[in-house]
Amino acid sequence: MRAEKKSLTRDYVARLNASPFFLVVDYQGLNVVQFTELRKRLLQSGAEVHVVKNSLFRRAVKDAGLADLGGGLAGQLAAVTGQRDVSVAAKVLKKFAAECGKPKLQFGYLGSQRLEKEQLLVLADLPSLEVLRGQLLGVLQGPAAALVRLLQTPAAQLARVLQARVDSAGAQPAV
Repeated sequence: MRAEKKSLTRDYVARLNASPFFLVVDYQGLNVVQFTELRKRLLQSGAEVHVVKNSLFRRAVKDAGLADLGGGLAGQLAAVTGQRDVSVAAKVLKKFAAECGKPKLQFGYLGSQRLEKEQLLVLADLPSLEVLRGQLLGVLQGPAAALVRLLQTPAAQLARVLQARVDSAGAQPAV
């Protein structure tokens, strides 16, 4: 293998090792302006996209110990990697594809788990991590709040009865 190809393969391996996920997209049909816009949107979400040479990327994935892609790479492909949540990158790709018709999601890997296009679209439809955390916190706080209300009810009822007694005693004329 030529030195240039070895250098590209090492670069791909370094990106794959630094990222908890990678997504493979077919970018055929995107012009430079659209690809630049996609790159900007992905950078804002904590991900980046790089055009890859299929044979070298296949070797890099194998060298990184992630999977054996076999002959699954064909066409003009780009790899999306990132440091944050895979669902955020999938959302950006899905939204951009809805606007421009491209790129087309092919497949991805989260850790060593292969994700097909349908699974990536499901990930793209998930709420953001902050929203999910808020929902989980609400679920966890629900029983505690119900317990507090249950414990406060008898004391509140007693206070209302005593207040009613005081109010009724104050309304009677003194003898």
